[in-house]
Amino acid sequence: MIRGYLRLNRLAGMQVIITGGQGFLGQRLAGVILERGLVGPTGEREAVDDLVLVDVVPGSSEQARVRCIEADLSDGAALDSIIDGDDHVSVFHLASMVSAESELEWSRAVATNVGGLVGLIEAARGRQGPTRLVFASSVAVFGGEAISDPVGALTKQTPQSTYGMTKAMGEMLVNDATRQGFLDGRSARLPTVVVRPGRPNAAASSFFSGMFREPLNGERCNVPVSGDVGVVMIGPATATDALVALHDLPTADIGRDRAVPLPGLSVTVAEMIDALREIGGNEAVALLDFENNPAIETVVTGWPAQWDDSLGRDLGLPADSSLIDVVRDHAGLVES
Repeated sequence: MIRGYLRLNRLAGMQVIITGGQGFLGQRLAGVILERGLVGPTGEREAVDDLVLVDVVPGSSEQARVRCIEADLSDGAALDSIIDGDDHVSVFHLASMVSAESELEWSRAVATNVGGLVGLIEAARGRQGPTRLVFASSVAVFGGEAISDPVGALTKQTPQSTYGMTKAMGEMLVNDATRQGFLDGRSARLPTVVVRPGRPNAAASSFFSGMFREPLNGERCNVPVSGDVGVVMIGPATATDALVALHDLPTADIGRDRAVPLPGLSVTVAEMIDALREIGGNEAVALLDFENNPAIETVVTGWPAQWDDSLGRDLGLPADSSLIDVVRDHAGLVES
């Protein structure tokens, strides 16, 4: 059974669903939605200051409008029981298996990442009311010899990982479901999110966050790739804000291809080490170990290192100013 966690927040005449709501981005996203609201079906922003998620926003005590549900995302009947009546529904679909995990378990990755999205689309297709879907895609939809420098909105998708393949399929499903009128979809091509808090996960890109998170916490971190390896990254706050901004865009602004590259920063591992030194000094850099992992390097170097994000910027999506500022934000060193 394919399972995904969903956070449901009842607004006035509007339901918001976040799949993967137990995850890092899902939690941040829920907090932003509670604080700022979302643009609803009338084109006006819905205020949600009175809505609080207890286990998402620390210190909250109001649970009246929050449900935390475990459901099989590929089961249309289960989803039909979650999605309410004829009201407007907004779905942020973040749930998926991550990159390294997908490489090891191909069948489960396809069933989870593709099957879960198909289940959501089927549920939307059976509704009378409107559904807006924001699908979390990835820079991993690009790769291999066909990569241009930089990749852009019109670059051919040639993913070099199972994870990237499932995200490319997801983008096509969102495009077709929107064309068919089943929903109003938009795919957010996410760069690698750095710095993620918590512990390392099964993503091949996990060490990019660990390079800052662990040394700044006095812990060691292994860097499994060479210093010239590049990555397109985005800070957590910017990623969350961009997902909301993409949701709020008028349908006509996006065009027929619903995939939008989120603004990102192109950096190398060597530049990340320099940033760590500037923030934490040589003592922090000394906590980095360098032991190559061919499997991880194969996945990571299959992703583009340069990013043409002009479409996202032209649409007004937020962007990070610099890697240093992202790391300072993580370390709590941003000046007020």
